[in-house]
Amino acid sequence: MESIWKLAFLFAPASMVLILTAVGVTFASAQRALFYRKEMERNRDFSEASITLDRSQALMIPIMSSCSLILLFYLFSSVSQFLTAFTAISSFFSLYFCFSPWVTFINSKLGLVDPFVCRCCSKSFTRTQGILVLVCVGTVISWLVSGHWVLNNLLGISICIAFVSHVRLPNIKICALLLVCLFVYDIFWVFFSERLFGANVMVSVATRQASNPVHTVATSLSLPGLQMITKKLELPVKIVFPRNLMGGVGPASNSADFMMLGLGDMAIPGMLLALVLCFDHRRSRDSMTPMEVSSAKGQKYIWYAVSGYAIGLVTALAAGILTQSPQPALLYLVPSTLGPVIVISWFRKELMELWEGTGESLNDKSHATEV
Repeated sequence: MESIWKLAFLFAPASMVLILTAVGVTFASAQRALFYRKEMERNRDFSEASITLDRSQALMIPIMSSCSLILLFYLFSSVSQFLTAFTAISSFFSLYFCFSPWVTFINSKLGLVDPFVCRCCSKSFTRTQGILVLVCVGTVISWLVSGHWVLNNLLGISICIAFVSHVRLPNIKICALLLVCLFVYDIFWVFFSERLFGANVMVSVATRQASNPVHTVATSLSLPGLQMITKKLELPVKIVFPRNLMGGVGPASNSADFMMLGLGDMAIPGMLLALVLCFDHRRSRDSMTPMEVSSAKGQKYIWYAVSGYAIGLVTALAAGILTQSPQPALLYLVPSTLGPVIVISWFRKELMELWEGTGESLNDKSHATEV
């Protein structure tokens, strides 16, 4: 009975917002990845084309991630300022990538004139794009100065969406290989790393605060208003929500006062969602009769994957509440997302098509559609 009462925390505002945000971000990442791929194919612009992972790259991701974790565990303080600077630059480009389609959409709907104002790095910028650049720069600077958790989440979400859009899985075979490897990776570093390294490496790295290079430079130059620049920053490698979401966060808050979810726990399932969404799009495009179109719309794999993600995330949070210890979210998310897609595609006799993938273009002269 006590365990049941503990699970009531799943209905707390912080838990509900975390779940809804994570599900929304993974779905939005898949949608943006599909739109980006169609846009590149339509414009024949492959200067910023996405990276398609092969088997060796899929195997290297958990290995390189493990090496990075070990280095950060021992050398975090030495490289924290570099990490902050790199994150700030990455966040700027990610924010611009996420917001630019919305700016273009609003301009087209309102019929606004958007003249070119300058040319930089072989690219022309319109007036609206220039304003967007200033907004993105201002957002990153605001995060550096305040370190506020809302800005941290905004930057983290933009990085997640940009990653899923630019790193693509070609088929379920490579996807399954990557997810299974990361499944083992997550379990090892959360459950077993303490036995080898004396501390939970994953949790330790995720909860450390990085030095702020802006504060360091301002201090060395004896600039006024230093009290406004935070000395330490939570890097946007996770989304965080105060456990007392409605009551706000005190000035002396620490990581124990927040619920958190790593970006990898959204980005990795998001890559699977992007893969099945592209498959759904091709299948809907190739449906010729009204009955086939209706059937395709009602049985899209994306909805099974999104539902599985939500169930897996709730299960991971429930396990964390019951055990009062950090949980490897991919332990629950991998079976709940990959499992339904494989089982349902097997029953529909489409598993081999998903397993091997296709090299088809998402755009077709007679069937081109917009997301």
